[in-house]
Amino acid sequence: MGRVALLLFLFALTVELSLGISHEIHLLRPRLASGGHPASGLSCPSWRLAVETNNIINWDTVPQACESYVGHYMLGHQYRQDSRVVVYEAIAYAESLKLGGDGKDVWVFDIDETTLSNLPYYAENGFGAEVFNSTSFNEWVMKGKAPALPESLKLYNKLVSLGIKIVFLTGKGEDERNVTVANLKKVGYHTWEKLILRKSSDESTALVYKSNQRKKVEESGYKIVGNMGDQWSDILGTNRGNRTFKLPDPMYYIA
Repeated sequence: MGRVALLLFLFALTVELSLGISHEIHLLRPRLASGGHPASGLSCPSWRLAVETNNIINWDTVPQACESYVGHYMLGHQYRQDSRVVVYEAIAYAESLKLGGDGKDVWVFDIDETTLSNLPYYAENGFGAEVFNSTSFNEWVMKGKAPALPESLKLYNKLVSLGIKIVFLTGKGEDERNVTVANLKKVGYHTWEKLILRKSSDESTALVYKSNQRKKVEESGYKIVGNMGDQWSDILGTNRGNRTFKLPDPMYYIA
């Protein structure tokens, strides 16, 4: 087995063990772009940096030339390391807080690609390079098999131990409440103060929807001490909380 093939095998095995993803569903072949070199004039690492810094916005799919690059990033060590840095900073911040002691300090978490990972689905559907298919994605969601992001689960456990209440705020539909509750509990998220899902009548953008829901949380007497998501629309807008944290996600963009 060559060095590149061995590295790919080890990457896949790492993800399989940590997130429960079968290595059989993402048999990636390395391309020049996955090694950091331009593909068809496009620098995929530079594209990802621009996405993560919100300089490239309103994009629909990962560039075809970067499918392999994004796949290797998501399945390799770098995605986990990048997530770990965010979570370590969040933990350090949470430990520094002087809480009110009234049980009203809350931390807002997004769900998809923040607390639960849909990587098994995206590994079979082009890592964001294919046009999003809501039907097949919803079928995946209804299976309730999304694994936890290990770093986020670590943060969740720390927050609970500190006495900070958890609010899950997601764009998932209200009709997915039961499967979402079961999925969260199955992978280790056992308690929370609120689980807010989108009503079918709410057609606002994600940014407006989440801003409005956070406002309602604060109007009911809670103080948002922290807010974490994988999309900029999770942490921008109004009523964002005292501090925000963004996890990496180069697979899709939600406005």
